[in-house]
Amino acid sequence: MPLVHTTTPIAPFWLPNGHFQSIYPALFRKINDVPYQRERITTPDQDFLDLDWALAKGGREERRKGTKPALVILSHGLEGNSTRQYVLGMVRLLIRHGYDCLAWNYRSCSGEMNQQARFYHSGATDDLDLVVQHALDKGYGEIYLMGFSLGGNLTLKYAGEQGKFINPAIQKVVVFSVPMDLLACSRAIEKRENRIYLQRFLRTLKPKVEQKGLHFPEHIDASQYQLVKSFYDFDHIFTATIHGFESADDYYARSSAKNYVEYISVPTLIVNALNDPLIPPDSLPQQLIANHPNVWLELTADGGHCGFRPAQLIEGAYWSERRALKFLQEQPNY
Repeated sequence: MPLVHTTTPIAPFWLPNGHFQSIYPALFRKINDVPYQRERITTPDQDFLDLDWALAKGGREERRKGTKPALVILSHGLEGNSTRQYVLGMVRLLIRHGYDCLAWNYRSCSGEMNQQARFYHSGATDDLDLVVQHALDKGYGEIYLMGFSLGGNLTLKYAGEQGKFINPAIQKVVVFSVPMDLLACSRAIEKRENRIYLQRFLRTLKPKVEQKGLHFPEHIDASQYQLVKSFYDFDHIFTATIHGFESADDYYARSSAKNYVEYISVPTLIVNALNDPLIPPDSLPQQLIANHPNVWLELTADGGHCGFRPAQLIEGAYWSERRALKFLQEQPNY
């Protein structure tokens, strides 16, 4: 599929750069009308995942006849959850247009600490696979996978791992603001202009590490958090150790979606903004995707990181939400 460079600006004039376009939606967009229903499932290692369901509007007659609408499984970003505005906005638009949605929360992200020593990470596709299998067991025969930021990397890695053996119910994949090269993106967030993002993420991760250290002192030495000055440090000291990687470099190499995308066998749309402050455009495997029969990389002129607030709102939806809906509704030869 080709690379697409969208030169038409998305953002309004009063959001002049990638930082404003990333931060404004996170701070000021409020969505309170998504009717989630929570379900908790047990993992094979006796932990739990909390799933938030939102069912398509106007689908009662369809369900009464024993059929189900198509399902979109949404995976959130780093230290996010199913209530982040970029998830809620997407869910709200999709259920209005006839899709069921399942926004799942990673371990430790649903408001209650998970029960095992492990957390979540960019390559933990076993949990995503469990969610997919759960949806299949409920009878969904048409499934779309969607991810944002870390969740986008996770989703692409999953699709690549599954390759040509991916369950035929999974029709398409669409992801936004994806850090496909984890090492490059880890280094990018260390830049002076990105310290606000780094500090915000590390601030929410610290209490989780401290709580884990109390319950699993044999696995986690929370006192080492004083050594953490960057994402690389966190991943080297904690992520790698807890999840069985040799080092941060080993974790990045084995979890970066760029190393799996060539094996994706279903129609896939990847959307990244060229002014995303956290993802260098040259970290994306553009040449590989340009020659890929199933993957489309769309690089927008602006939009920031998981932003994409348009100059004009239609149905209260952001540009990324309408782009995703269009992709899901198109025929496979999009």
